[in-house]
Amino acid sequence: MTGSASSQTGTPQVVPLSIGSGQSVDTELIARVDRACAEVEGSPGALLVLRLTGTAGGGAPPADLSIHTVNKWERALRRLERLDAVTIAVADGLCAGPALEALLAADHRIGGPELRLRLPAAAGEPWPGMAVHRVANQVGVARSRSLVLFGAEISAVEAVGLGLVDEIAADLDRAVAERVTAVGELTGSELAIRRRLLLEASAVSFEEALGTHLAACDRTLRRMQGVQPA
Repeated sequence: MTGSASSQTGTPQVVPLSIGSGQSVDTELIARVDRACAEVEGSPGALLVLRLTGTAGGGAPPADLSIHTVNKWERALRRLERLDAVTIAVADGLCAGPALEALLAADHRIGGPELRLRLPAAAGEPWPGMAVHRVANQVGVARSRSLVLFGAEISAVEAVGLGLVDEIAADLDRAVAERVTAVGELTGSELAIRRRLLLEASAVSFEEALGTHLAACDRTLRRMQGVQPA
């Protein structure tokens, strides 16, 4: 797995975060996500690499999980999703539970050949958390139906076909290293603006979106001309 790189090599700093499919959503997991986000936020030019591991259990929420904890978990994922930095997720085996929820919040997703995706489940039914919202927005309602309503499991090939995973790699460490190098020159704050425009595209009309897109274009033009954006 890629670790924090030396600034002397020109390689961006990598902040790692591991989340298991069978992990419980609890205060410890939420704190780890928040700590990783804070480290990225405090390190200009850094990026976040999520290592998502699978287990046979599939990450069903515990019976004593409170709605307060669920709310804090969703907010932690939203913080991760809106970082002023690139987020890369790498997963193999069964990616379910909190691992799947984190995958859906990442910018670039790399899967191993044995990857399978399944939405979190509770009491034998798909969990109705914000993963449902992300899946529907990312692949459309019709293509999400079997995942959301019946908890269908999809393979790595199917995940790529749906756009839920960007690439399949036999050597995951190498694929991560190549992606880190490829995105190392991206400006985190500008990427965050483009990400927000993308996330809002399906919910905002052309007229409502025009001003925001023009402002983003103006920032890019100013940077091209060597003028510090406002």
